[in-house]
Amino acid sequence: MADPQSNAPLRAGAGTPTSGVIHVRTRLTADFTVISNALAQRRGSAVTIGVAAYIASLPDGSRVSIAALCEHFTEGEILISRALGELEAAGYLERRRERLPTGQIRTRTYFYDVPGGHSPPPAPPPGPPKPPAASNVPPPLNPATEPTSAIEPTPVPPPRPEEPPNLSDADPRAVTVLTSLRRVDPRLVLSEREAVRLAPAVAQWLAAGVAPAQITALLTTRLPDRFLTRPARILAFRLRETPLPAPPPPIIERTAVLPFHTCDGCERAFRAPEPGHCRDCRRPGALLPAAA
Repeated sequence: MADPQSNAPLRAGAGTPTSGVIHVRTRLTADFTVISNALAQRRGSAVTIGVAAYIASLPDGSRVSIAALCEHFTEGEILISRALGELEAAGYLERRRERLPTGQIRTRTYFYDVPGGHSPPPAPPPGPPKPPAASNVPPPLNPATEPTSAIEPTPVPPPRPEEPPNLSDADPRAVTVLTSLRRVDPRLVLSEREAVRLAPAVAQWLAAGVAPAQITALLTTRLPDRFLTRPARILAFRLRETPLPAPPPPIIERTAVLPFHTCDGCERAFRAPEPGHCRDCRRPGALLPAAA
């Protein structure tokens, strides 16, 4: 006799939730990245978590500059820059400016799976100071016998007001580059104080051999459609994060080499732009052969 069959539906597993997300797990053996829950479940901007996950999935040596990340994501330069700043403040990312043997300054990015993994352990707090030797201990002061001027604090002078920046002290070429940016993008209008603060960075680029047209293209290319901050902050960020190019190679001037000619008088070879007589035959009193 066959075993009895039941038509009742099977009861759902006791551990299956009745609401919320249900994970369908797949065991991956290649092309996957391990990310800690502390990073994946971090409260805050979703752009920050997405940028962190993307950087963690890249192989060593990949470009993770602002421009490279903007080419991959649809977010603009400001959001990408803010996400990198949050990761750097949380300890997941570290950017170091290092000088190469060629003189170039490059920004190297280090990404850590655990925040603060690069920082050394904090030093233990110092213990209480040891009391000095008995022979060196001065007698305690008696407020009743000491003069009042000995225990009154010394008045601190008020801080001097900050002097406004002077436009005449800035590099005029750098100021000209900065003030001409509004001709390319009308939004890049700078105040006098902002132009003075950005002028040293532009002057450093000019001293490195970068032409003003190249600096203008660097500061005005791929700008966001809408500014969430002052234009001066965007320009300062680009001047600070873009590495300086290598200095141009020195120009070696080579003199033209004159061709060889045979002297019409002594048959010797000499260098000259045109054929004729050599230097000895051109001297006064030199005996030249008679023409045939």
